[in-house]
Amino acid sequence: MKKILIVLVLSIYSNAFSQIFEPVKWSTSVEKISETKYKLISKVKIDSGWHLYSQNVPNNGPIPTTFSYNNEDEAVELIGNTTEDKGHIVNDPVFGMEIKFFENKAIFKQIVKVTKETKIINGFVEFMVCDDSKCLPPKEVDLEFKLKNTEAANAIAKTEKTTESKNTDDSNKEGTSLLTLFFLSFLGGLAALLTPCVFPMIPMTVSFFTKQSKTKAAGIKNAIIYGVSIIVIYVVIGLAVSAIFGPDALNALSTNVWFNLAFFLLLIFFGASFLGAFELVLPSSWGTKIDAKADRGGFVGIFFMALALAIVSFSCTGPFVGSALVAAATTGERIAPIISMLGFSTAIALPFALFAAFPGWLNSLPKSGGWLNSVKVVLGFLELAFAFKFLSNADLVLDLHLFEREVFIAIWIAIFGTLTLYLFGKIKLPHDSPLNHISVGRLSLGIITLTFTFYMIPGLWGAPLNLISAFPPPQHYSESPYGVGYSKVGTASTSHSKIPEGAHLMAPHDILAFNDYDKGLAYAKKIDKPVMIDFTGKACVNCRKMEQNVWIKPKVLDILKNDVVLISLYVDDKRKLKPNEVVDSKLKPGKKLKYIGQKWSELQTIKYKANTQPLYVLIDHNENNLIKPVPYTPNVDDYYSWLNSGLKNFKSSTID
Repeated sequence: MKKILIVLVLSIYSNAFSQIFEPVKWSTSVEKISETKYKLISKVKIDSGWHLYSQNVPNNGPIPTTFSYNNEDEAVELIGNTTEDKGHIVNDPVFGMEIKFFENKAIFKQIVKVTKETKIINGFVEFMVCDDSKCLPPKEVDLEFKLKNTEAANAIAKTEKTTESKNTDDSNKEGTSLLTLFFLSFLGGLAALLTPCVFPMIPMTVSFFTKQSKTKAAGIKNAIIYGVSIIVIYVVIGLAVSAIFGPDALNALSTNVWFNLAFFLLLIFFGASFLGAFELVLPSSWGTKIDAKADRGGFVGIFFMALALAIVSFSCTGPFVGSALVAAATTGERIAPIISMLGFSTAIALPFALFAAFPGWLNSLPKSGGWLNSVKVVLGFLELAFAFKFLSNADLVLDLHLFEREVFIAIWIAIFGTLTLYLFGKIKLPHDSPLNHISVGRLSLGIITLTFTFYMIPGLWGAPLNLISAFPPPQHYSESPYGVGYSKVGTASTSHSKIPEGAHLMAPHDILAFNDYDKGLAYAKKIDKPVMIDFTGKACVNCRKMEQNVWIKPKVLDILKNDVVLISLYVDDKRKLKPNEVVDSKLKPGKKLKYIGQKWSELQTIKYKANTQPLYVLIDHNENNLIKPVPYTPNVDDYYSWLNSGLKNFKSSTID
């Protein structure tokens, strides 16, 4: 009995002071759809502060959540893909891509068809979770779906609806993003109003309603119907986009290479149109037929007048509509295209209703003229600039390094520099009117674009450019990740005429590093230096932050290159172990360690009682800790102090 108590106490003590985290809990249920079809539901509860990554993660990003269902006996046929909740989409500056993840909870559903009699469907899920300072290695959890005693579909739906109503945090966040989209699309609609195709239509259309209507009230009513018709026309476009693509396709847009390339070409096409290379014109027969129907009068006639406006002004509004739909699609929300078109069309329709209600305001409108074309040209330059963001996304996902940070910034400098010359009257485009003088507004905008151009120039030499950090590729995705003038510290990278077996120079710091524990330890003994084990991950955000923000500092880099032997062990390395290296797991009896990452993950968990990355360990030649291991340590002074203390302890131990 005493032995049992001692073991229990030691176990509690060990857990209390270890860094083993289990922030997610999975549960399963089954919804019966028909006699042969079932919906397999996997629910996950996520501890506060942690997040689980989506199934849809681009290449070179975090480890995605992946489901597998046992179908060895061919008793189950999968119908479609596993669906998931909407989650949150953020632009991750470390990975340089938009990434979707879940907080607090998530639900995944898979429809299956049972072809043979069975009571249980087995499966497993592989996933990765992180918080703001650490990540856990990829983990597999077995799932079991019991088909007997399943609840009716309506009962399940009712339960899920009740559960969802208790937690409104996610919906509030989604509502905020949609509200932002509505506002941005509304601004796009206001910009579209200031184009040669739309602006002159305001006084013409309002005058028509006021003259044709017998009373002022009738004129206002007709103008309101006209405005509502405009909104309906554009919202129908949003509905069509949502219906055609669906939620799964919309979720994939931001990370899909081909969609990003298509958006790039689309915006280049629209930008060239705004600059006067050609006119976007719908078939003239469309306008003729619509005009004929607009003569009917009444509600139908007013609606077709609005449709005629949409067709006639397409050469100016088309690029805005396309850009707004692109922005909506990349949010991943199914109703986003509808919200986007609602915001855009509301801005277009609002002036017609307001000026009809207050026709005296028409006198305050500026006269149409060459300034409208200038607005159109400025918008064309902006379309070109934003187009290259999508080309950058495609290059990042493919990891081609053909469109690195310096190239992106150089293109933006060229675009906004040319725009500055245009605003100052040094460049003229096809549809420009003669420019006898520069107005105050045009001069002010030119000064702003000139200032912005000068601001971007240092970015070619490594400046962070915080004002536009969301647009260019991340700092590490460049020809000179830490600036052209960056001075390398230390001589470790040049002191070895021949790189030792199993080692490599870790870019961009040129630190001599090993990815094999035994080879790294043997080399450390040979040159009489301590070992720093870096438990890391290819998809570990905070590992990259340490490498980019802390390891780069001269005093830290000097130690890493000259005073220690670095062994980086990737816990998410998916390369298979050699057949003679496959062993049984000590943590999960009955399971085999098949991958290199599993081997290092188990080493970290068993020996150092931790399962999060990054984790840094300083050891001597007998594999004893020189100092207590540390996790993510963004403070440079603290990290340097930790390294220095470990080195002093190593020197003391060798003297003794």
